[in-house]
Amino acid sequence: MFTGIIEELGTVTAVDERGDSVALTVRGPLVVSDAQHGDSISVSGVCLTVVEQSPETFTAFVMKQTLDMSAHGSLRAGDRVNLERAASVGDRLGGHIVQGHIDGTATVLLTDGDGWRRVRFALTPELSPLVVDKGSIAIDGVSLTVSAVSPESVAPDAAWFEVSLIPETLAATTLGARVPGDRVNIETDVLARHVRRMLRLDAAAAAAAAAAAAAAAAAAGAVGAPVGAEAR
Repeated sequence: MFTGIIEELGTVTAVDERGDSVALTVRGPLVVSDAQHGDSISVSGVCLTVVEQSPETFTAFVMKQTLDMSAHGSLRAGDRVNLERAASVGDRLGGHIVQGHIDGTATVLLTDGDGWRRVRFALTPELSPLVVDKGSIAIDGVSLTVSAVSPESVAPDAAWFEVSLIPETLAATTLGARVPGDRVNIETDVLARHVRRMLRLDAAAAAAAAAAAAAAAAAAGAVGAPVGAEAR
């Protein structure tokens, strides 16, 4: 588990293809200072496992599913990434509960502001119900508060949300360099995901019950109906 408070800006030093996965090597002296084999490190919002390390770098494998659903598939040597070590029991929860299990990506639509910056992101119809005004969201691993969402009247494929970034966040994370068209990893609030799952299960159960009731009613009607002209 992570908190979305970025500890260090790391630099990708190597991306080695291994079949349908890649071995990603990142320079991050702070996060590897006490890292051990098998430890979890959030790399721009994606929880990865340390398989190799040096005094200043670590290597983790990124499997195909992660490459497909995240922005990590486009990472190249020299790219900057947000790094955070897994939280320890007793740590202050400065951000919010972040699992490192992203829901997908969002695209930057616009940025504006001097000092503080407002950033708007496009939302897919699948993720739009999970993002609420003043709710928590992790963008490239950064814990943020949603400052605005598109009205319900907006078409599902045109949904968006906004965050407001302070100068410290712009300087200490990769978000300060984001421009329209860039893709970012997003993780919605875990509670919202559980609620959506429960609502879907309830809806499926209600639909199954309705279908069973309709089938029973149809069967009862067939039993009581006349068979043919002889029944008259």
